[in-house]
Amino acid sequence: MTTEESTGKKKQSTSKKNVSLKNEVEQLKQELKENKNHLLRSIADFQNYQKRMERELKLLEDEIKRKYLSELIDLNELLKKAYEDENPKEGLKLMLENIEKFFEKEEIKYIECIGKKFDHNLHHAVTALEKENCDDDIIVEEVKKGYMVNGKLLRPSQVIVAKKKEK
Repeated sequence: MTTEESTGKKKQSTSKKNVSLKNEVEQLKQELKENKNHLLRSIADFQNYQKRMERELKLLEDEIKRKYLSELIDLNELLKKAYEDENPKEGLKLMLENIEKFFEKEEIKYIECIGKKFDHNLHHAVTALEKENCDDDIIVEEVKKGYMVNGKLLRPSQVIVAKKKEK
């Protein structure tokens, strides 16, 4: 084999490699373009999903707000009637019954606390009183009622706790 033939074969081999590499580069560019388009579509889909969820959340908030405002309007009307009544006690009684029914329907429960041990998860101690014949941290008075809703704390009870009187 002559040098010219050898050089020709090398050029031909190099040329085939170049064509192969160019094809591979083009294929990779195409894959990159497809992946980029897929990524851009995914981002757009996610942004649309976020906007849809925000709209749905706003609608849900508005619906909940209307529900509670409607209940509040009913209570307001009862309070006005009680105020205008010759015997407001009947109107106030009716209003309290409606509030209690509302609490029951919404699963709002009063936290029983007097005589129980202070629990920082359910109670907020306003002050402590020194008492004889009493254990420490027993609730002796309730300043403000506490409530739970669906088993979760809505508002802690504000309480006064006992401190054993030192002799």
